[in-house]
Amino acid sequence: MNSTFRYLTDTKQDQQDMLRYLKKDSIEELFDDLPDEIRLNEALAIPEAISEPILMKKMQRLSGQNTNANNYPFFLGAGTYDHFIPSVVNHIISRSEFYTAYTPYQPEISQGELQAIFEFQTMVCELTGMDVANSSMYDGFTSVAEAAALAVSSTKRSKVLISKAVHPESRSILQTSAAGPGYKVEEIALDQDITDLKELEEKIDPNTAAIIVQYPNFFGSVEDLQEINKIAKEHGALLIVSANPLALALLQSPGKLGADIVVGDMQPLGIPMSFGGPHCGYFAVKKKFMRKIPGRVVGQTEDTKGKRGFTLVLQAREQHIRREKASSNICSNQALNALASAVCMAALGKHGIRKMAQLNIEKADYMAKQLVENGIKVINQAPFFNEFAVELPISAQEVNQKLLEAGFIGGFDLRKEDDRTNQMLIAVTEQRTKEEIDQFVHILGGLQ
Repeated sequence: MNSTFRYLTDTKQDQQDMLRYLKKDSIEELFDDLPDEIRLNEALAIPEAISEPILMKKMQRLSGQNTNANNYPFFLGAGTYDHFIPSVVNHIISRSEFYTAYTPYQPEISQGELQAIFEFQTMVCELTGMDVANSSMYDGFTSVAEAAALAVSSTKRSKVLISKAVHPESRSILQTSAAGPGYKVEEIALDQDITDLKELEEKIDPNTAAIIVQYPNFFGSVEDLQEINKIAKEHGALLIVSANPLALALLQSPGKLGADIVVGDMQPLGIPMSFGGPHCGYFAVKKKFMRKIPGRVVGQTEDTKGKRGFTLVLQAREQHIRREKASSNICSNQALNALASAVCMAALGKHGIRKMAQLNIEKADYMAKQLVENGIKVINQAPFFNEFAVELPISAQEVNQKLLEAGFIGGFDLRKEDDRTNQMLIAVTEQRTKEEIDQFVHILGGLQ
């Protein structure tokens, strides 16, 4: 095979060499054993092959049709955000030791991989205020369902309450996941832009395993975790919090406010948007739930010479323990994306992450105030982080089209959720400049 090819291919000579080795005269002979009635006797309905240079130009022209955050100011959030990523992140995760590594089945040999995971776990614990974190999950949405499964397993109860202010994808996955174990999921309505605590008190009962809330929630607003935890503990239920890790750099940690399980998505810290994925979920718990945590946990120890070493200490999954005792069937982790987040956090440092979070708060607050001054209603009543909802004079779909024509990628159309007509969810990260914000506001203000 010619090593200069950038994708797998073969030449006519390659084909002849392989046929000669197999003692065949043609490729057709390779399929002699297939009966005629199941063979395709016509050409495949695909374009003719083209050369690599022409193919590359064609693909570049197609990719140029995409509108992305590199070209247009980006105000879309709703679970995936445009954040600054230090250049060192890509340099580290592009090293072959990391990007070619598979989950280690003889883990202690892979000390570098284990250390990377251990550092990630440690940073997650610091942000969340929890005792133990695992080596990562697929994403924040599926992590919510895994947390509910742990709560049901631990409490031996069969009902989970989840706020409608939790991301709709998390709620959808939870409903699907609940069907297997057979526990019931009930949703708690909203009071304006946060969870309705009165309805929560009405629906919670002795059969409730857990309350699930998001912090900040889907609309960007900060929930009162202390009060929600009080309601949960009065009824013996666990508190599960799905938290934005960047926001935790400034907000009081869920662990200090009484959370039993904290999950979320590390995408805001070091993981590019990439048109929607992949992401990296995290999962952190109090120490008493350590043996039920899904996936893997890496620990730190010393070898016989007193040097620091790392080991895979827990794997509460069906491949390693009795299947009926497993709390999860998660069989892998997002090690490369977890490494990206760990490198990002290390590069930014504690002060850098706090500054980044502060910029998100300040810029979102500035934009919200400017929109109000220009006649656009901001729906959020509670304090918000870097996202808030607005009411528009026309549909969000029409507004986003006007924004696109003006060179902006607009917000999330909330009509897709709870039929919120003419409402848009706008995300403002540290990446947005004052000029971009002012221009965006000017366009929305002109709709009046």
